[in-house]
Amino acid sequence: MSETTGASYAAAGVDIEAGDRAVELMKEWVKKTQRPEVLGGLGGFAGLFDASALKRYERPLLASATDGVGTKVDIARRMGVYDTIGHDLVAMVMDDIVVCGAEPLFMTDYICVGKVHPERVAAIVKGIAEGCVLAGCALVGGETAEHPGLLGEDDFDVAGAGTGVVEAHRLLGADRIRKGDAVIAMAASGLHSNGYSLVRHVLLDRAGLALDAEVADLGRSLGEELLEPTKIYSLDCLALTRTTDVHAFSHITGGGLAANLARVIPDELHATVDRATWTPGAIFDLVGRTGDVERLELEKTLNMGVGMIAIVPEESTDVALATLADRGVDAWVAGEISERGDKETGAELVGDYAV
Repeated sequence: MSETTGASYAAAGVDIEAGDRAVELMKEWVKKTQRPEVLGGLGGFAGLFDASALKRYERPLLASATDGVGTKVDIARRMGVYDTIGHDLVAMVMDDIVVCGAEPLFMTDYICVGKVHPERVAAIVKGIAEGCVLAGCALVGGETAEHPGLLGEDDFDVAGAGTGVVEAHRLLGADRIRKGDAVIAMAASGLHSNGYSLVRHVLLDRAGLALDAEVADLGRSLGEELLEPTKIYSLDCLALTRTTDVHAFSHITGGGLAANLARVIPDELHATVDRATWTPGAIFDLVGRTGDVERLELEKTLNMGVGMIAIVPEESTDVALATLADRGVDAWVAGEISERGDKETGAELVGDYAV
């Protein structure tokens, strides 16, 4: 009997059996994210969410967002650590959704790999599931795609999309902000998931630092610092909406603090943030010093130690700070809202960072 010489999917580099094994391995993690509104299990063509749960809303508004984690995946690949990058993904998606005051409901993910390594894919999904638990949302489905020829065997990328809901009359945003409001900063856990092209260029390409090198200023290896998961603020922000009259949130991601804060400031008002109210973590100084990066360049690329902003009435600051402290969130009053006047932008940083 002659051997089969025809083309096949496996010969082209796609391993269906490995994909099936990856699905089986990830099921236990997905189960941990389930909410009572979720119907069915993993493996269907679509995730199902019982929308009748929204009947308790007078006028429910659905909020949606999609994002990835950028070139931070390269650090995970180099380190061989795959169970934290999914945490970053949930943070990038669900912390965008909560900005308008929406409760995260569910999320789907997309994992693209050069070759399916079932345990590796399952580790990525584990991180996503753990992130969903922290955000209070369900992971209702996703896709794992194998792209041989386009990606190397160890290359991968992740993306996700999420949905939340907010009562129309409780929608947060620029129209609620008033002169005299306080700007409350919530500390970042590190670089989060933005600016890694600059960070990698400065620390790895130009300076030639090794990821396993211990850095005294960081108190751990460079790779451990760069893989520190993005903080998920979703439930912390929702707690604030229950205890204070929050006017707006701003998720500090790509573009930096001033640019992201300006996105929620109305045309007639201006947000001033005082750098002297906090000290950025050592990683920010390391990037700036090693790459001779100017402060303004750092500030428009990295979060500089602030991951989320809440804007509240001045009289609500004590309650807001107490609420966050009770939840273990490091937060402080970093600035205020004033009239725009002749200011060109909606937000600016002033002064020098505390030493």
